[in-house]
Amino acid sequence: MAIPEIQPSELAEFRTRFPNLVLLDVREADEREVSVLPNDVHIPLGMIASKFGELDPNAPTVVYCRSGARSARVAGFLLDSGFKQVWNLARGINAYAVEVDPSLKPY
Repeated sequence: MAIPEIQPSELAEFRTRFPNLVLLDVREADEREVSVLPNDVHIPLGMIASKFGELDPNAPTVVYCRSGARSARVAGFLLDSGFKQVWNLARGINAYAVEVDPSLKPY
């Protein structure tokens, strides 16, 4: 299954289009000390299988990580688990930092 992606430059428009958009950060806690997107939900990759029930499967959800690989896996898992609208943030928060918000630090 192809995982739907959004480009970093599209995230602001997604937030406008979907007021109830969930930003799901699947990185480890120490990575969040480097950079984080505001108003996100943090569930590390290793805890997704036990904690994804805390998320609304009907809410539009953008999953992100450092470079897009872990978040693509989680996006696929959520879609397979019955979530309706899930996207992977292409190339992750590092691409977002470079392309959209230079106040964030890539790592």
